[in-house]
Amino acid sequence: MAWLYVAIIVVSTVASDLLQSWEMKRQGEVTDFGLGGIGALLKLLLTKAPLIGSIVFLAVSFYAFLALLAVADLSFAVPATALSLVAETILARLVLKERVTPARWGGTVLVALGVALLAL
Repeated sequence: MAWLYVAIIVVSTVASDLLQSWEMKRQGEVTDFGLGGIGALLKLLLTKAPLIGSIVFLAVSFYAFLALLAVADLSFAVPATALSLVAETILARLVLKERVTPARWGGTVLVALGVALLAL
């Protein structure tokens, strides 16, 4: 049951982060930091479906993490959910076309190996 919660957490976290990043890149840089500019930006962003979806996925991830803590120790839950970093790195490269440095790939491999050790 614990690995099912981990899968839900990883999928929902990755979906949330990808949707958020994609929409923020579409929106562009914020240049007006006045009260009116920030208010207009918040109003605009709260009408964007990808950001609303991101918030929903983040809520799913949070509640799945609480459920995971009910059936597994924290010493398992936190490292296991780090698998989302592996998925996010791969999808950042493939979907968002971001440049991923060799050091980041190395860190991703280490995280993947750590999660594999948990599965033993």
